[in-house]
Formats: sequence, structure tokens, C-alpha cells
Amino acid sequence: MFTGIIEALGTLTKIERHGQDIRLTVDSGKLDLSDVKLGDSIATNGVCLTVVQSLKQGYMADVSAETVALTGFARYKVGQKVNLEKALTATTRLGGHMVSGHVDGMAEVMQRQARGKAIEFWLKAPSELARYIAHKGSVTIDGVSLTVNEVDGDNFRLTIVPHTAGETTLLDLNTGDRVNLEVDLIARYLERLMGAKAPSAEGGVTMELLARSGFMK
Repeated sequence: MFTGIIEALGTLTKIERHGQDIRLTVDSGKLDLSDVKLGDSIATNGVCLTVVQSLKQGYMADVSAETVALTGFARYKVGQKVNLEKALTATTRLGGHMVSGHVDGMAEVMQRQARGKAIEFWLKAPSELARYIAHKGSVTIDGVSLTVNEVDGDNFRLTIVPHTAGETTLLDLNTGDRVNLEVDLIARYLERLMGAKAPSAEGGVTMELLARSGFMK
């Protein structure tokens, strides 16, 4: 698990393709790897990757065909910057939200504009994922935990404060770019739970159903 609070910017130094899979070599920049061992997880642009080899200044990790298909790794190039976060520990401050590192799909940047010292983005989510995105809820964009400030159909608005922009790859995003999107984990489980308890497939989630299931008093 992760928090979506980026610890360092890394650089892809090597991309090896093995059929449909990819092996990455990542220069980890200022990320402290002293406590990282073989088999540990590091979120790389929001994707939970397993360290298969530790290097003096970085690590190697494999990306499966499934992950390649759902994320931006299919188009990443050597030299690209990536957001890095080590897996959380029991003593980690949860400054963001619960992030699994299992990317759900990709969102497209529809608009970028300055708003004071911040940057405002409108993004379009795939229709099948948009229902999990709520006003003032959380999403993860390229591994960064962010608050949704507005929702309009499949589109949603994010505001990136200067500190976040300076410490992540989000500053480089422009209209037309595609980013890794992970929706709120709790929303997915709640939908599954409600679906299992629904009296019929057509019933859906209603106020009565929520009350009967113990979510309301």
C-alpha cells in the first residue's frame, strides 16, 4: 500500500522489452533505498512494481503485459521522469489516501490553466471509471494523491499547488497527455458490497439499501 505522497523523482534509464512484458531500470534520484530489499514494492508513476534487482542508484523491475495495457508504460521512453514512493509502513504518516498501486486505466488531460499560483487541470476519465470519482473525493494521478474539486460527467477538475507541482511530474503535463489513474479503493469495494446485497441487478444503490446495510442511521 502507498499514500500517494511522492518521495522523489526518478528517471527511466533502460527499457527492455521481452515479448509483451517490459523490464525497467530506474535511477531513483534522491529516494533513500537503504531499507529496500529484493521483493519490496516501489510505486513508479503510480504503478506498484516489485524490485527484482537493487542497484547502487536505483532498481530494476518487471512490468507485466496486463500492466502495460492499462498504463502509460507502453509509450514511456528512456530519460522520462517518474514519480516514486516506497511502500508505507505501520509508522508512516498517511498524508494522502489509501493507494494500492494497481492502476485502473488512463485519463486524458483536457485543459490546463493557471489559477493564482496553482495549476488547474480538467481530465477525462474512461466512462467505466468515472462513477468512482466524486466531488472532494480522492484520485491518484501518476502516483500522486489528489483531491477532486469538481466533477462534470466523465470529466473532473484538479488543482495542483506549487509544492506538489515542483516535487512531481505533474508540472510537465499538457493538454492531450494521458496519465495513470487509480480511483478510490473504498469506492470500488463499496460498489461490490452493495451489488452483492442488492435484491436484484436492477435495484442499484438506494438510500433504503444503504440504511438496511448499516451505512446510515
